[in-house]
Amino acid sequence: MSESIENTQPTKSGRKASRGRSILISIVGVMVLLALAGWGGYQNALVVRTEYKTQLIGSQLMDQFKLALVDEQFKRYDDAQQRLQFIIQNDPTFPGAQTEMAKLLVLMSIPTATQTPTLTPTPDVRGQQAMFTTAQQLIATGDWPNALTELDQLRKQDPKFNTSQVDGMYYYVLRNYGMDLITKQSNLEGGIYELTLAERFAPLDHDASSLRDGARLFLDADSFWGLDWATAANELAQAVQAYPSLSDGSMTAARRYQTAAERYGDLLFSESKFCDAVKQYQAAQGIGNLDDTAAKNFKQAYLQCYPPTAVPSPTP
Repeated sequence: MSESIENTQPTKSGRKASRGRSILISIVGVMVLLALAGWGGYQNALVVRTEYKTQLIGSQLMDQFKLALVDEQFKRYDDAQQRLQFIIQNDPTFPGAQTEMAKLLVLMSIPTATQTPTLTPTPDVRGQQAMFTTAQQLIATGDWPNALTELDQLRKQDPKFNTSQVDGMYYYVLRNYGMDLITKQSNLEGGIYELTLAERFAPLDHDASSLRDGARLFLDADSFWGLDWATAANELAQAVQAYPSLSDGSMTAARRYQTAAERYGDLLFSESKFCDAVKQYQAAQGIGNLDDTAAKNFKQAYLQCYPPTAVPSPTP
């Protein structure tokens, strides 16, 4: 009897130990699988980030390459060299970068000869190279409309002639022509159109993009003029911060904002929103003197919003 009990006890203990090892092995296995899954997800994330970074850098390098070609055409060799060095440092295998750098170094070693520009147009008898040269000369003098006409004729005659250089020239001309239309000719719609065309060839720089946004705000506010003074005032407030002298030919952004703020203040005053009206009048006053109606309403609104403190009577 005692021998039977002794034989049974070790067997149960062995089973418990075996079961414990099985559970431990299962837990370890699950942990290993989780770790592998996490590592795989991390690796996938790294791959996605790397691909995105590569695409972004590639786009930037292409833009710099186009601009380098434009710099080279206008003999801004130092600028072109810096752009090409930047490209090669980031991607030594970038197509055409090494070749263009070698070409640039040769050009930089040649003494610059003074050329007399010939602006006499001779359409229908010139070759592509002559058109290309004339377009360069027009760009150098800042004659953007005629430069665009010349580039259009060149591209129509031979769409594949110096494609990268011509694209860069299109961007340069459209960008500068658009900015001149807005700032010098008060042609906001025309300037926006030219800048939008330039964006097809390369991303706009900060100055051009900001100016286009300001012109859009100006025109949008004008569409609400006399109909929705709140919207007109709010949009002009944004435009006037960066471009107070922006004009559509009849009124500057600053003057328009002042008028819109006065009329919006009058509207708020009529609705007994005196403190809100005061803010609009003060904003308009920061640009110039208020007109008679706004000045009168401003005084009354200010008294309603900031009533004088009553002086207590002395106690006898």
